[in-house]
Amino acid sequence: MAAKKAKKPAAKKPAAKKPAAKKPAAKKPAAKKPAAKKAAPKKSGAKRKPNAAFMKPLTPSAELAAVIGAAAQPRTEVTSKLWAYIKKNGLQDKVNKRNINADDKLRAVFGGKKTVSMFEMTKLVSKHLK
Repeated sequence: MAAKKAKKPAAKKPAAKKPAAKKPAAKKPAAKKPAAKKAAPKKSGAKRKPNAAFMKPLTPSAELAAVIGAAAQPRTEVTSKLWAYIKKNGLQDKVNKRNINADDKLRAVFGGKKTVSMFEMTKLVSKHLK
């Protein structure tokens, strides 16, 4: 009887490591670090002071008064009431939400334009405030 030889599993060869390329040690002159700036002390609990120009009550023209009322109001309040009117009447464009489709009252404010962008709206409304 012939004895069967057991096969030895093939030993895996370790991956050959490439020698790391040595970089020449070039010394750079030490850069001067900029002096650390001191942070301004924070005011704790202090609210921002509102800009007086935005808070000054302005009188709307007759065309704008038909939309927001005739009382003198600051610019911030005029914008809020104008957006309330636009949302109440569904005048914001359904596809491009940046555009406002003017009805008859707003068309007088927008200088006869049918569609106006939000950014153009503030420019046109400012002409109706004194």
